[in-house]
Amino acid sequence: MKPEINQSLGEANMARRSFLRYAGASAATVAVMGVAASCKKDRGVTVDGTIDIGSGDIGILNYAYALEQLEAAFYLQVIATPYSGISSIETSYLTDIRDHEVLHRDFFKAALGTSAIIGLTTDFSSINFSDRTSVLSAAKLLEDTGVTAYDGAGYLIKDAGYLTIAGKIVSVEARHAALISNLLVAGSFAASDQVDANGLNKAASIKDVLAGANGFLKTKVSASKF
Repeated sequence: MKPEINQSLGEANMARRSFLRYAGASAATVAVMGVAASCKKDRGVTVDGTIDIGSGDIGILNYAYALEQLEAAFYLQVIATPYSGISSIETSYLTDIRDHEVLHRDFFKAALGTSAIIGLTTDFSSINFSDRTSVLSAAKLLEDTGVTAYDGAGYLIKDAGYLTIAGKIVSVEARHAALISNLLVAGSFAASDQVDANGLNKAASIKDVLAGANGFLKTKVSASKF
């Protein structure tokens, strides 16, 4: 890992210490989630080395955890190696998003306990981190994908507590998506590529989301039980 990313991790640690308060979940809720996730049977690696998220609510939580790992790694890199000409306000915005994504990632890891999938290795070779358009376009893709992923998988969640947490997190992801879109094109914070004619955010299947996410991952993720 690059030294600059280690520094960003240190900065993000300050926000991470209060991730329970940020997520709006009590310690008791997370403890229950951790106990429910203690069984390892839903965690696994397929024969070709792909990480499978598992089944049931644990599988959905691992699905979210995989996406949050990807987003956190991306924003850690963005802040560690700022693109050319980045403004102070953009630095502030992207730093806040980085901290949120690190909080989300660590929240799911704590909630899943021993049922969490392994840490994923990213592949951002297609992104030019020194170019504003390249970075913000990738950020838009990741944020839009994250929102459609939560919206597309929410109906599969059985536990009301998990659904509540997912709802709180997706609302923050939608704020990220709107901000990033607006940085790219002013006034595009609720554009038709994400919000339909009924004023509803678009959703995507687990299969479709992972197909796109795997393009940024060396460690591939599958969802064979969904």
